[in-house]
Amino acid sequence: MKLFVKVFVFLPLLLLASAFQPTPAGGRSAGQDLVLKAADITPKLFPEHVFFRGQVAPAQLRNTGGVHFADDLYLLAGLVDSSGYSTAIKEKYQGYLLSEVNLEIGGQALKPGAYGFGFVGGKFILMDLAANNLIEAAGQRDAEMKRPVPLQVLASANAGSYRLHVGRDYIEFRRAN
Repeated sequence: MKLFVKVFVFLPLLLLASAFQPTPAGGRSAGQDLVLKAADITPKLFPEHVFFRGQVAPAQLRNTGGVHFADDLYLLAGLVDSSGYSTAIKEKYQGYLLSEVNLEIGGQALKPGAYGFGFVGGKFILMDLAANNLIEAAGQRDAEMKRPVPLQVLASANAGSYRLHVGRDYIEFRRAN
């Protein structure tokens, strides 16, 4: 009788408790990349202030996004307040990109690191920390987007690719080897 009670009383309780355990990597299945929204990104992941071209600017954590790759590496992007910068830099320095992985952006290779970026006249511009242009690629515009937000990262229709959106403008990127 004691064995019967242990099996039929405690086993369902154990199964119920295990059902409420978090899934691996914050809600994704093992082996899958996870697109991150602003609510997922904390100052532990993305700094509240970022260094670019000799100054420190506040990041807008409410306007961040990224990808948490299956191997626990990240790509993160966020808009910044570039009000203290010269007009020439402010125009193209809209956001900050942090990558722990090799990327392909607009058909061009990018090594892991920290970068500034922006969309200017339909063109995506990515700069090193000294504000030197590294990548200039034709951006795209999603006129069908119903409710654009200042910044977001979305999965692309192409498997393994993602879109970095600033409003309706976006550039497609993917992880490179």
